[in-house]
Amino acid sequence: MSITVYSKPACVQCTATTRALDRQGIDYSVVDISEDTEAYALVQQLGHRQVPVVIAGERHWAGFRPDMISALA
Repeated sequence: MSITVYSKPACVQCTATTRALDRQGIDYSVVDISEDTEAYALVQQLGHRQVPVVIAGERHWAGFRPDMISALA
């Protein structure tokens, strides 16, 4: 399953999310929505208004969600 974290610079919740993914040993990629307008548009189309937005297969969520991260492990 491909996991992508959409984030922006100096985002505390984004950092917490990537650290939690690292602790679980989960591979992911990070996309900076402040530099990628297509990624920003995708996040908005999904209905999210905050970062991080994590897309894991068919599931997606916004914010730091340790419960959702643990479910990926």
